[in-house]
Amino acid sequence: MDDRPFWQRRTLEEMSRTEWESLCDGCGRCCLNKLEYADTGEIAWTDIACRLFDDSSCRCTDYRNRSRRVPDCETLTLEKVRTLTWLPPTCAYRLIAEGRDLYWWHPLVSGDRETVHRAGISARYRTRSEEGIPVDDYETYIVDWPGETPDARRTRRGRRP
Repeated sequence: MDDRPFWQRRTLEEMSRTEWESLCDGCGRCCLNKLEYADTGEIAWTDIACRLFDDSSCRCTDYRNRSRRVPDCETLTLEKVRTLTWLPPTCAYRLIAEGRDLYWWHPLVSGDRETVHRAGISARYRTRSEEGIPVDDYETYIVDWPGETPDARRTRRGRRP
């Protein structure tokens, strides 16, 4: 019997809907508005969050209806996970698609939904709502932290070297 957790045993294609949904670590970084420069393809992250984003929980306030209420909301699919260039480097969907493991702070590894926040990975308390901010002003709100990787001194299993 294989005692490894499901994300180490199964590909994204083999996962159930429940397993797929549980991969979301709750960081909220995918809910941030990004700018993509047409000439270079470079992605610039902002601290401007979707109007449905709750800054304290790092969750969507209307997850079930998000695509209807926010037409440019990207629902992650198998195909999109493999092609979207803006997924955060710590995103579980991206990591699994690349054949990598989850980080120590991921709730599936730690058993605690708060570790993503305590590790400083999440967007908790770092965002502003897009409401009232003209798209032409988004460059004013560019930040680096959403595209950063976590502290390299910690291993994926939560142990320090």
